[in-house]
Amino acid sequence: MSRIKIEFAERIKSLPPYLFAAIDAKKAEVQAQGVDVIDLGVGDPDMPTPAHIVAALQQAATRPENHQYPSYVGMLSFRQAATEWFSRRFGVDFDPATEVVSLIGSKEGIAHMPLAFVDPGDYVLVPDPGYPVYAIATTFAGGIPWKMPLKAENGFLPDLDAIPAEVAQKAKLLFLNYPNNPTGAVADETFFLKVIEFAARYNVIVCHDAAYTEMAYDGYKPLSFLEVPGAREVGIEFHSLSKTYNMTGWRIGFAIGNPELVAGLGKVKTNIDSGAFQAIQEAAISALSSDQLCVREMCEIYRKRRDLMVSFLTKAGFSLKAPQATFYLWINNPAGMTSAEVSTMFLEKAGVVVTPGNGFGDAGEGYFRISLTVPEARLNEAGERIVKALAV
Repeated sequence: MSRIKIEFAERIKSLPPYLFAAIDAKKAEVQAQGVDVIDLGVGDPDMPTPAHIVAALQQAATRPENHQYPSYVGMLSFRQAATEWFSRRFGVDFDPATEVVSLIGSKEGIAHMPLAFVDPGDYVLVPDPGYPVYAIATTFAGGIPWKMPLKAENGFLPDLDAIPAEVAQKAKLLFLNYPNNPTGAVADETFFLKVIEFAARYNVIVCHDAAYTEMAYDGYKPLSFLEVPGAREVGIEFHSLSKTYNMTGWRIGFAIGNPELVAGLGKVKTNIDSGAFQAIQEAAISALSSDQLCVREMCEIYRKRRDLMVSFLTKAGFSLKAPQATFYLWINNPAGMTSAEVSTMFLEKAGVVVTPGNGFGDAGEGYFRISLTVPEARLNEAGERIVKALAV
């Protein structure tokens, strides 16, 4: 029997190699040699989802009404819980009926935004280094990613004044992410006000990825973009329960903000997906509505891990400042080494996986990222190995 010739679409052919695929292959190779590998690469929380959230899911899953198709935009009760949480946390009120939409994880909403608002040939302003989905989703929609370098001398904030006017005039979306992955940087009101002025001047939609607003330390409380005056006229914000409540596998989040932007995203979702499982939405209501003690406790665990690893890295000769938020450390490479060389060196000499900075974009070259998502004992072992590897 003859076989058809299968050829991927150009959008698939143009994809960069998946960041963690090569790392996983090298990791498997080292493990095959009998090495006990400690993975500080992927940012997936190691702690379990809090018990009260799991219990809410168990109860909700028994109800037959939750076994049918859910609402495309999410249960009103979930959207109500999201807006009430947002009001308590950031002091800004939104209409649950028109200004919030449920997401199958914030990644889904971020990936669908360009489909709603970007035409072929439009520019989308994306941070570099940054979450790869911003640029990939833009390409899938036929748009052109225009990378905004995040540099240490600018606090890892994009220099909006450096964007050429001819690019800004053709831009439809501007993606931001603070607290930031991978750099751990944070943004203040002064920066967000400048973003709002830029967006209004060039008629650009601001998409703020706020996945890490609840992961902060030492009394710092990250801002929502939407609590800054003028933001709701130009933007939408993506929130995820994944990192806040250790729910990465549950796939639940929400987008909130300008009702026209929420409606556009909702229209894409209506035609592409069938909404989040209602039992998970009910569990998410429990997460958002209950006492946030579990979040504070998790932040304290991450703070201890942060301080431990910063101590080891300082001992190893690195110079870095402890981040105020996220569970990431963004570290300059040893002199004369590329990001790929650093990640290979740590894996081969220490049995420790770190993420090369250039995997997040060209401007990430010169750095590597560590995720604090392993238990303290394993993190302590990893730190000792790193110090030893660099002492040889």
